[in-house]
Amino acid sequence: MGRVRSVVRGALATLRRAAPPLALASALVLAPGAIPASATAATSAAASASPALRTGQEHDIPPLLDDDGRTLTVHGWNVEDKEHHGDAALSAITERQFRDLRSHGFNFARLLIFWDDLEPRRGQYSPRYLGKIERILNWAEKYDVQVLIDAHQDVFGPAFGHRGIPAWATRTDGLPFTPHPDDWFAEYYEPAVQRAFTHLYADPDLQRAQGRMWRLLADRFGGHPAVFGYDLINEPMGELRKGEELPTAARRIEAQQITPMYNRLTRYIRAVDRDSRLFIEPTPIVGEGVPTGLGTVRDRHVVYAPHFYNAAMEAGADYDPKAGWIESYEAAVTRYPRRQRIPVVVGEWGPLNNGLPNMNRFYRDALASLARYSSGWAGYVWCYGGGYCAADREGRLRTNKELTAAPYAAAVAGRARSQVHDPGRGRYRLVYDAHPGGRTEISLPPAARFRMVAVSGGAWSDTRAVPPGRPAVVTVRSPRRTRVIVTVSTAGDGHFVRPAGGLLPDRDAPAALAREGVARVVRVAVVVVRS
Repeated sequence: MGRVRSVVRGALATLRRAAPPLALASALVLAPGAIPASATAATSAAASASPALRTGQEHDIPPLLDDDGRTLTVHGWNVEDKEHHGDAALSAITERQFRDLRSHGFNFARLLIFWDDLEPRRGQYSPRYLGKIERILNWAEKYDVQVLIDAHQDVFGPAFGHRGIPAWATRTDGLPFTPHPDDWFAEYYEPAVQRAFTHLYADPDLQRAQGRMWRLLADRFGGHPAVFGYDLINEPMGELRKGEELPTAARRIEAQQITPMYNRLTRYIRAVDRDSRLFIEPTPIVGEGVPTGLGTVRDRHVVYAPHFYNAAMEAGADYDPKAGWIESYEAAVTRYPRRQRIPVVVGEWGPLNNGLPNMNRFYRDALASLARYSSGWAGYVWCYGGGYCAADREGRLRTNKELTAAPYAAAVAGRARSQVHDPGRGRYRLVYDAHPGGRTEISLPPAARFRMVAVSGGAWSDTRAVPPGRPAVVTVRSPRRTRVIVTVSTAGDGHFVRPAGGLLPDRDAPAALAREGVARVVRVAVVVVRS
């Protein structure tokens, strides 16, 4: 949603013209029973219990898999340039961003691209723009960052002063548009913008143009090593009918207009690229705890990619742990992927004011929630400065955003049973049933102290020494099917310090590792980080 002010305030901007105050309130209140009390209570209980991170298992949602059947987790950030277009398009995106992403342990980037820059005139695609996208993908490959190519739109496109769908593909039937400089998300509810979405979904020539755009991108970049998948359209919206409540309208638009669009675009992409993942989004109304009305997208590589924003926080308010927003969102957003049997990767999340008093609690609650049902996420946004930016001008993660740089299992060669990250105790623990011969990869963020990595269950690690302030990737292999436990400690004492790259002898393991909860240690690799 990036820099969105408020779904609620945006809806009010439209509904205020036609409804009395009580009707306005009812239009934005979730219908009774939309989120069962039992589901909210169960989610709340899970949030306050242990920090176990069992991706998708609490909600019976399938994991994200690679071609070898490994369970994947992606952690990263959006990368964008909304300010420049034409010859200067994408110039704000640099190699530094991918280097810095990887230096903090992230392995994923959602790259915003704009149809209006790709095809500024109907049928005339910009080779310069395609070349810039390829240069960015090459940087990502260099630093081992996987990229999701996102066809982004904000308030439809340049016909309304924003970016996305070209002006030549914008049809309004002469309906009015009034800018809202102080609340641009409210512009989605202007009649001209809503009618433009209706034409995009319904007009055969625009359907073909959008499909050809995606076929071109898939044909050009489908074989690039850095391409993880395609996000078919950012935060699709639509046209409300007179007297229609917002949740009802969102579900209708998703079921009757957005789902058919996704199936059309899938056919265009699969004509040239049969393997890349297809990320599909609901309307942003899902952020208010409204279950999506999306139907089935007929493809074996579909990923559900909702955004995770709260209206009040996007307007600048602090997080209210007692309001139950995260619990309501989780209960609602997990219904669709559980029913469709598809994995979840959250495409955008993160508040505007991350330094408010309750934001540390928000990041902890949000990360725990995301780990319960998703295979990963992309925060908004990797830039250097204030506001939504992840990092300061020197590249350091800003207040509370440093909590996003945590250990995670980027790839598990087997079935992940649990991941537990306890930052207070400085310990991360992964338990999985190994597939023989596979390679499990655990991403560790930079640490100021040494790390100790213990592996049990007939497996071994090839971890190496890592200098202070550098990330690490722990690789674990097993020659047979077995239960493997990997424990990473960053809060040990001098007892664990060994020469760089050295191994802790098996005879020392039981006493040294008993308090780490690791049994039957076969081999222990120690990573020493000198402070």
